[in-house]
Amino acid sequence: MSDDDEIRFRPKPGRVRSDTPKAGQTKSFLTQAKKLARQHSNSPSRSLALPSPRSRSQALAKGGKASRKNGGPGLKRGRGAAFVRARTLSGGWRHSAPGMRRVIVKTRYVQNAGKNGKSAAYLRYIQRDGTSRDGERGQLYSATEDRADGHAFVERGANDRHQFRFIVSPEDGADLSDVTAYTRDLMSQVETDLGTKLDWVAVNHHNTGHPHVHIIVRGKDDLGENLVINGDYLANGIRERASELTTLELGPVTEIEQSRKLSAEIHQDRFTRIDRAMTEEVEDRFLDLRHEPADPKRQFNRTLRLRRLAKLEKMGLATEHAPGVWELSERVEPALRELGERGDIIRNMHKALKADGLERDPMTFQVHDTAPEVPIVGRVVDKYLSDELGENLTVVVDGIDGRTHHIAGVDPARVEDARIGSIVEIGPPDTASRPSDRTITAIAEDGIYRPSRHLEQAKFEGRIPGGDYEGYVNAHVRRLEALRRAGIVERIDADQWRIPEDFDSRAAAYDAGRNRQASVRVLSTFDLERQIGADGATWLDRRLITSDASDLAPAGFGQQVREAMDQRREHHIEHGDATRNRDGRIFYRRNLLATLREREVAGVGAQMATSRALPFRAATDGETVSGKFTGTVQLSSGKFAVVEKAHEFTLVPWRPIIDRQLGREVMGIVQGGSVSWQLGRQRGLGL
Repeated sequence: MSDDDEIRFRPKPGRVRSDTPKAGQTKSFLTQAKKLARQHSNSPSRSLALPSPRSRSQALAKGGKASRKNGGPGLKRGRGAAFVRARTLSGGWRHSAPGMRRVIVKTRYVQNAGKNGKSAAYLRYIQRDGTSRDGERGQLYSATEDRADGHAFVERGANDRHQFRFIVSPEDGADLSDVTAYTRDLMSQVETDLGTKLDWVAVNHHNTGHPHVHIIVRGKDDLGENLVINGDYLANGIRERASELTTLELGPVTEIEQSRKLSAEIHQDRFTRIDRAMTEEVEDRFLDLRHEPADPKRQFNRTLRLRRLAKLEKMGLATEHAPGVWELSERVEPALRELGERGDIIRNMHKALKADGLERDPMTFQVHDTAPEVPIVGRVVDKYLSDELGENLTVVVDGIDGRTHHIAGVDPARVEDARIGSIVEIGPPDTASRPSDRTITAIAEDGIYRPSRHLEQAKFEGRIPGGDYEGYVNAHVRRLEALRRAGIVERIDADQWRIPEDFDSRAAAYDAGRNRQASVRVLSTFDLERQIGADGATWLDRRLITSDASDLAPAGFGQQVREAMDQRREHHIEHGDATRNRDGRIFYRRNLLATLREREVAGVGAQMATSRALPFRAATDGETVSGKFTGTVQLSSGKFAVVEKAHEFTLVPWRPIIDRQLGREVMGIVQGGSVSWQLGRQRGLGL
């Protein structure tokens, strides 16, 4: 080594380490000091007013474990980390301390909510009817506006990477003087903790036993950068601030008030704080309550446990082996949570029916955890978010079978047109084979499908509107590519695909596996009363023509449908669309449904022509319709698409495939009350 090298040499000593390190990662002195401080902090139990020494020791052990976890790298990341560190060094979170008002805060992080339409859909559902204090629609507000513009909020966040959703539910929310002011104070404090202004909107809900607030926050800070919030702050910080504000307004919870709240939980059919405290105390599922402590608070807690155990014993979830010695079932928590959820469902169904002026026997309630195995036809009496932070809906249907059905996890897009009172059919996932799969099977020879042969046959038959034969065949090839990745078909070369004998059934099973949600058909957006005197072809008319009423129950909604059909029949006789013979038999006009549909379309088209300043022209069967797709209109005959040209417009039956073409030029052939759309090379008619 040269002299120059010696001059350039600089020692870089590492950090000071323990002389006798333990196995694993060495902890710094500061980390060990923080750990000891957390372990010796007097953090009260979250469950009851004064837990037993055993539960306190177990809670302390669990708290130490959680503190070690929270002391990792996540503690330093994101906005709000300084607040989290301050709470950690000062003894932990205080929202569970004696006297603090309890607040439940649920949080969710949603990616690309503005791009996929989830943000707009969520805003619609939290502003739905019946959520305000007076039963009207929920009112959206912000930090500065009492009536915030939801559309503007969605547009501002259209390109955001993510958004945050909060539900804040104070246990004593009904006692708060002004929930809106409370929410603004909370979000102002959150902005201070995060060190940035937030773009947020909120809606107050009073449709449950506890008033709560839905808050949506854009995923951008005041500098336009992605908003990253510390995970511990999301889990505990917002709850801490909400609890502090509630306690500040209502005052600390007194011992008498706390005792009253806990006593009210003894006979509840759900998982309570008493149950949580007992499950934390048990050893090998056994709980020893033989010793009666001298402290009055501990005596009260022991009495609560004994009375609750007597309730659980009747439910088969606890057994007393000796006086004061109890064994808790291993299913006590899942069973009670499931029972609580079922109770909430029954209450929601009762409330929805009552709002519609209906009374139903609870024995006729049927709760579906998954898509129903048999199709259910009935009237929508309620629809709401299954998880208030999510997107999927729960639909309550008053069925023609005399039962009231509760179906959860329904795709909102499938019931977007279904309003309260609409008639729907909800059934198992659609497992029918696609037309494209049937075409591939028909074209294949000896188990080999050739796109070139399919193209020749399509050109020979000449049934593709617009003549886009290559686009039509390419759509089938794309379908085969998807099935190849699933291992159903084999690609031999560019012009040969090996098709198995059971291709149709395997392809249908593949689609069913990807789509486990219930299939939904909106049979009529009109309720029964509007259908009785409607001009168009209604759901009641389709039932009248089939004259099969075997699926209509003699009670409930089934009986209401029978009565509505009788009134609709008399309406047709009065207007000359049906006649009654002397023997009482009813004869309807020939092609009744088509006649009613054409009559309604002509009337609605004439009305629309006055506002659009364009003449209306009805499309005839077999006609090729082209123009710009400008919107849709709901009629009693169904949903129709508005297709405009420069000099006229027309109404044609709507199909879901056309929705993405809004504002674009479309072309299709009207055939028997439907339309075969040709939407360019990106789509084929066989799909």
